[in-house]
Amino acid sequence: NKVDLLPADCRGHLGRLRQRVAAACARAGLRGAALVDIRLVSAKTGFGMEGLVSRLQRSWKCAGDVYLLGATNSGKSTLFNTLLRSDYCKSRAPDIIDRATVSPWPGTTLNLLKFPIINPTCDRIFRRQERLKEEATKTEDQLSSEEKKHLNQLKKEGYLVGRVGRTFQQQKPSSEIDFDPDMLSYSMDEDPRDTPKKHEEREEFTHNEVKDARWCFDTPGIVKEDCVLNLLTEKEVKLVLPSHAIVPRTFILKPGMVLFLAALGRIDYLEGEKPAWFSVLASNLLPVHVTTLSNADAIYEKHTAQEFLKVPMGGEERMKEFPPFVPQDITLKGIGTTEAVADIKLSSAGWVAVTAHAEEELLLRAYTPKGTALVVREPPLLPYISSIRGARIPGTPAYRTKKPPSFVENLRTTGSR
Repeated sequence: NKVDLLPADCRGHLGRLRQRVAAACARAGLRGAALVDIRLVSAKTGFGMEGLVSRLQRSWKCAGDVYLLGATNSGKSTLFNTLLRSDYCKSRAPDIIDRATVSPWPGTTLNLLKFPIINPTCDRIFRRQERLKEEATKTEDQLSSEEKKHLNQLKKEGYLVGRVGRTFQQQKPSSEIDFDPDMLSYSMDEDPRDTPKKHEEREEFTHNEVKDARWCFDTPGIVKEDCVLNLLTEKEVKLVLPSHAIVPRTFILKPGMVLFLAALGRIDYLEGEKPAWFSVLASNLLPVHVTTLSNADAIYEKHTAQEFLKVPMGGEERMKEFPPFVPQDITLKGIGTTEAVADIKLSSAGWVAVTAHAEEELLLRAYTPKGTALVVREPPLLPYISSIRGARIPGTPAYRTKKPPSFVENLRTTGSR
């Protein structure tokens, strides 16, 4: 989920991402018959969701209940809400079931929400496929003004966008206005009276609708013990978790230079013969600062919990309870100036892809707060990310940022594009 946040570093990057996820599943022991499929989706922008629904209907049909499991902040509740409004759910259910609470704070799915899964009969699958074929022939110019506005908003927030529709709609009866002249009239001796509101009964499922139903459940998130988000306040979490498409920020560092990602991560370039490129993939709200090794400690002491480094925030009192940085030495050997050798993952704050000259040996020292995970990911997730950059900013180690274009998966592009 949340694949919409990641920029495409080259053609076919989604296939490579899928391979990386498959390899991670295998290392975790999830393989063979236990692993049915891997899907890259965005519940927020709708990318991949129609394909996910089709896959679920072909594979599980109504053979059993479905549970959405995963770590906190992985977007399970947003996924639940999108499936609730899709062909995966019985047509009347969205009007009856409360949508899941979506919050950046861990464990905020307070109740075990569920909706009934629609039975994917041959007729329903056929009608659904006909709808998908028809919608795939449309261009953006053929959409309504409201659809265009919604699509353009999603493009601003994510790189990969899709449209989730519904084949089976519950027909709502036309509303009628009750007119009672006796209730509306009053004499000169009376004050006007408000018409008492009729008690609106909450819709409920009928016995036949749910007696043999299979259900899709949303569940509370699993809290990771070594996650930096556990150390942060709700306001800080909102800054750290990216809500819009990540714009990569690339810097060229020489030995003796240091890169800060807010006050949540630090990377020192200790030894090497040539400059190397460091591409930051993290929330666009988190600041990145580059300085020299001789000034790094002073900057951290002076600006931690202040506006300059932004997160954490709250000044000296906040830092009394915040754990100190813990270092870890890292040795890397470059592949070439166009391909990163590894990602340095700074817990859940983001990661830095390191690109160096071929055979160039680098000695780095990375820091994260005590009790959080620092991981060197080889091979990197987006190896060609350093190529997505603008011109070098004169007099600085930074390059101008460059946001790749968005892609809409289930619309036909016009010939002029």
